[in-house]
Amino acid sequence: MALLFGLFFLFLIMGMPVAFCMMCSAVFYCMTYGESINMVLTRTIAGPSSFTLMALAFFILAGNIMNNGGVTDQIFGFCKKAVGWIPGGLGHANVLASVIFAGMSGAAVADAGGLGAIEVKAMRDDGYDDEFSVAVTGASSIIGPIIPPSIPVVVYAVAAGVSVGKLLIGGIFPGLVLAFCMMVYIYFVSKKRHYPRHKFEGLPALGRSFVKSIPALLTPCIILGGILTGICTPTEASAVAVAYALVLSLVSRNLSLKDLPKILDDTILTTMSVLFIVGCANGFGYIITIAQLPQQMIDLFSTFISDRYTALLLINLFLLVVGMLMESLSALTLLTPILVPIAMSYGIDPVHFGIVMILNLMIGMLTPPVGMVLFVLSRMTPVPFEKICKAMIPFIVMCLVALVIIALFPPVVTFLPNLLMGS
Repeated sequence: MALLFGLFFLFLIMGMPVAFCMMCSAVFYCMTYGESINMVLTRTIAGPSSFTLMALAFFILAGNIMNNGGVTDQIFGFCKKAVGWIPGGLGHANVLASVIFAGMSGAAVADAGGLGAIEVKAMRDDGYDDEFSVAVTGASSIIGPIIPPSIPVVVYAVAAGVSVGKLLIGGIFPGLVLAFCMMVYIYFVSKKRHYPRHKFEGLPALGRSFVKSIPALLTPCIILGGILTGICTPTEASAVAVAYALVLSLVSRNLSLKDLPKILDDTILTTMSVLFIVGCANGFGYIITIAQLPQQMIDLFSTFISDRYTALLLINLFLLVVGMLMESLSALTLLTPILVPIAMSYGIDPVHFGIVMILNLMIGMLTPPVGMVLFVLSRMTPVPFEKICKAMIPFIVMCLVALVIIALFPPVVTFLPNLLMGS
């Protein structure tokens, strides 16, 4: 294991992409210890060959269509009327819009890049500080991978052998807890800094905005409704979401057929990069399995740690550090086969652990040096990278508060899937 992970981190320090780090270290391990390289390559090719993983492509495509089809404008407009009258109005609208858009894209980068430009401009024009506006936008974007649909949830479910449906439903309450923690901070900061708020326009205006936004708001209902009623699998629901998003965008005339080639091209590039990581992680995972690393880790933990909360605390701290250093999907595919058996050995529900693990890695997207959301925001706005990082600190603290609540109280995750889909 010292050789395998030593090579992995050596390649990583050299600047090699994570997927190649996993593949090359696995091949070197096989050459050193006489294991079958053909088996590693076979597992790598077989990794992306999963019906469940097809949902990744469809969720990414649906998010791209929504972003290019003007749906995000309708969502933010409705949220502005719904919560714009609260102190810190547009900050709350920013978070609420991310909650709604989370039910469509399932990716933090899609949220930050799609809704982000609209939200930052609106907050800046309304008199909010640039740093605060960017920090709210970046922090709220990580709600996307928690609330269904979620690309990281699909990847985790495949790697851990857990029900995709249960995991998707299990992310609803944690996503709302995360949003609530952020909105509490926004409220008190806005009161202190005297940020503007809009006058409540009355229920009729809110009703009209809601009616106008109904087609967009129906997207998460269609996805979750199809899964919960058993009409379709999560993969089939993702395909339905693409068809619905396409019809919605074409009918509203915010998207034309000539825009589709670029959208499809972006979707293919993103999907292939994710699936390549999944494939290489599958080959790497084969080496981890034959070397019996999960069992060794379980024995190590059980020898020194008897309390499940101590074990969960150490795993959380480890994941927070990993999230700061590695891209989230790469870390998810690499670590799930190792950490899930450890968690289950302490009686931790794999559905609960999955949401905790994903939230840990999503927080890493808000921290340097590998925080993808930070880089998206720095390219999208004139705010310097260093100032974005500084402004993000209070929101990271609120994310950690939400993480503690979700980690210590498993029913926050497990109650709804157990209620709707059985224990």
